[in-house]
Amino acid sequence: MALDLEEQEQVAELKAWWRQHGNLIVSVVLAAAVAFAGWQGWRWYGASQAAQAAAVFDALAKAAQGGDAKAVRDSAGTLIESYPRTLYASMGALVAARFHFDRSDLKAAKAQLEWVLERAPSDEFRDIARLRLAAIALDENAPDEALKLLDAKHGAAYESQYAAMRGDALLAKNQRAEARAAYQLALEKAVTEQSAFRESVRMRLEALGS
Repeated sequence: MALDLEEQEQVAELKAWWRQHGNLIVSVVLAAAVAFAGWQGWRWYGASQAAQAAAVFDALAKAAQGGDAKAVRDSAGTLIESYPRTLYASMGALVAARFHFDRSDLKAAKAQLEWVLERAPSDEFRDIARLRLAAIALDENAPDEALKLLDAKHGAAYESQYAAMRGDALLAKNQRAEARAAYQLALEKAVTEQSAFRESVRMRLEALGS
């Protein structure tokens, strides 16, 4: 079917416009396609990494329950070396730290907790790590180091535990009045804490006397 003069002019204008802008349009479309493919690939990679990290964490948890120190070290090492950006790496380090702490291997426990403090993507994990590092400092008779850790900014959910630990550190320095105030604050903030924690703080407070 023959085109009339007006249609021929429109086709000619379209061809001229395409010759001028066609390369740019193709480049934009290709860039968008590459970006989309990259985003989809990154999502797949992230999901794959999380799944692999979860399997390693599961192995670590089972090793900790079974008392297998070598397997705990190996699994924790794999998590922080191969999957450092996942939450499983931080959780694994905390589990490994508790495992080593319970066996009086304070050096290994500190190494795991310090990694969490430096690399964890979650403020909550850092709050827990700082609290446990303070407990180790007290075990090593370093109350000033513990107080420095406990003075750091932390979430409100851990205020009662930080206050109780601060009381222990102050008591270790024989600052009884300050320790009493810290224990009282711990009780005031322990709204959501388990009864065993509140009772423990209450007993420490009563031990100080009036």
